[in-house]
Amino acid sequence: MLDAIVFYTVAALVLAFGVLVVTARNTVHSVVFLVANFLCVAVLYVALAAEFLAVVQVLVYAGGIVVLYLFVVMLVNLRDLPETPPDPRRRARLGFLLASALLAEVTAILVYAAGRPVPPAGTPGALTDQGNTELVGQLLYTDYLIPFEMASMLLLVAMVGAIVLARRES
Repeated sequence: MLDAIVFYTVAALVLAFGVLVVTARNTVHSVVFLVANFLCVAVLYVALAAEFLAVVQVLVYAGGIVVLYLFVVMLVNLRDLPETPPDPRRRARLGFLLASALLAEVTAILVYAAGRPVPPAGTPGALTDQGNTELVGQLLYTDYLIPFEMASMLLLVAMVGAIVLARRES
């Protein structure tokens, strides 16, 4: 009974903070509401006995990602953006080709993953008597290695994009 009360209360807080993130007029307030949302999600993970995911949620999202958001918000002053014509050095065709190559790679990964057989119940990766942290680590570096690396590349591209946007050419 207490578990249900905690779950529904924290789930309502997650939804409320999600709405506040989207509707806040000040971007710094929006990031603060996002931190509160991430912390509530970590509490949900603790309630579901996934302590490792709760710690990762706090360290990675509430710590690292939010700091990155704050840097972007503070470096890119959205109020003082001048109206500029499109950059003549822009390579639209090259960007389209690279996006098409990325889409082809993701499609190939999905086709490959769909063709793999499902492991039997007694093999590693299935729910066994392993600890939560050991199971997550084993799955992350075996079955989900390519999505893990793709997420790290996406974060790297986002960071480089934030730096490029923040850099002002005089």
